[in-house]
Amino acid sequence: MERERLIFHIDVNSAFLSWEAANRLKKDPSSPDLRAIPSAVGGDASKRHGIVLAKSSPAKRFGVVTGEPLAQALKKCPGLVIVPSHFEIYIENSRKLMSLLEEYTPDLEQFSIDEAFLDMTETIHLFGTPLHTAEVIRNRVRSELGFTVNVGISSNKLLAKMASDFEKPDRTHTLFPREIREKMWPLPIRDLFLVGGSAQKKLEALGMHTIGDAARCSPDILSLHLGEKYARLIHNYANGIDPEPVVTQPAARKGCGNRITLSRDVDSLEDGCQVLLSLAETVGARLRADGKMCSQICVELRDWRFRSSSHQGLLDTPTDSTSVIYEEACRLLREFWDLTPVRLMGIRAGKLSERDFVQMSLFETEQDRKRLEMEKTVDAIRKRFGADSIKRASFLSGNALVDHAASKHKHLSSKKEEPDDSKDSSL
Repeated sequence: MERERLIFHIDVNSAFLSWEAANRLKKDPSSPDLRAIPSAVGGDASKRHGIVLAKSSPAKRFGVVTGEPLAQALKKCPGLVIVPSHFEIYIENSRKLMSLLEEYTPDLEQFSIDEAFLDMTETIHLFGTPLHTAEVIRNRVRSELGFTVNVGISSNKLLAKMASDFEKPDRTHTLFPREIREKMWPLPIRDLFLVGGSAQKKLEALGMHTIGDAARCSPDILSLHLGEKYARLIHNYANGIDPEPVVTQPAARKGCGNRITLSRDVDSLEDGCQVLLSLAETVGARLRADGKMCSQICVELRDWRFRSSSHQGLLDTPTDSTSVIYEEACRLLREFWDLTPVRLMGIRAGKLSERDFVQMSLFETEQDRKRLEMEKTVDAIRKRFGADSIKRASFLSGNALVDHAASKHKHLSSKKEEPDDSKDSSL
């Protein structure tokens, strides 16, 4: 008989602030524990700019929330201690955590810098019951690494993640399918994974205020307001359905892509499409320079908490046109982004083929051919006179969010340069 899957979701409690606190106490055991006082990790407190990246439980009691401007947080809590972020510390702690978790199963998927899924189905018998094993993991993280985690336990990734978000900190929670009606359905609709502010407003306007309301709603009604693919995903999640496996190694990828970390968070389609245009310029130019064409476009997003998502689509015919790549990227963005502010955006061109061996489209127009010739001419001018010798008019404004062509190109292969927790609009 096939075993029921057993999935753990490990989530660091107030990760950035916990890691800052642990690092400070390691250097000076007499220093105040940031977790025990009203504190937050954010930008420059003296200039009162930036946002709250993480806050302590005492700060939370003053109404300080993650993602709000520091100036607003200081009004709520004038005595708030604000410390700058140190991402090198966070990366180091993240790696230590993943190393510890790998002792429990080889089937580990790092979901973000402070989260991981463990498929314990085949190894749980080595450690005891699920609850005992979770307690051991929490105790080891606390004693060996100096911070705390929540552990969610279930039979799939979605429910395990939802469980780990229950009462914090340093707790273990279960959310098996038989517990959905009691533990998950009464929660606010915004608590459901992948329901952002925009979707929340649409669902509440339809009278759906809890996850249970969405679970009981007809998928056809949801599709009318959220789009078919997103509506189906939300309906499945509300009913605890998620067949996604724990992915230990990413599938080998051959393609060409570029991504950029932005100087400020982007939360509008207009700004998002401008960033995609800049990225499409570099991706298209690289394809043409390499004599390649792509049949697949993928848009990647990462928000301020390092939570990543992606959405991909297949093209009718292979292309190396900047314009086609840009138009498809914008279509994908509109289809899956709920306008949650993002700090990183990327475009990846996949399913590459040699230009000389691609069948020409019967529907290619004279305008398409002229546009491609224009792009090749732009490539030649930039190659001879520099990347800034010719720009699109939309990048001439001093208010442009990014430069006209992000300079950093990346070839994507099975070897990764950094942890990549991208998901295709799912867990």
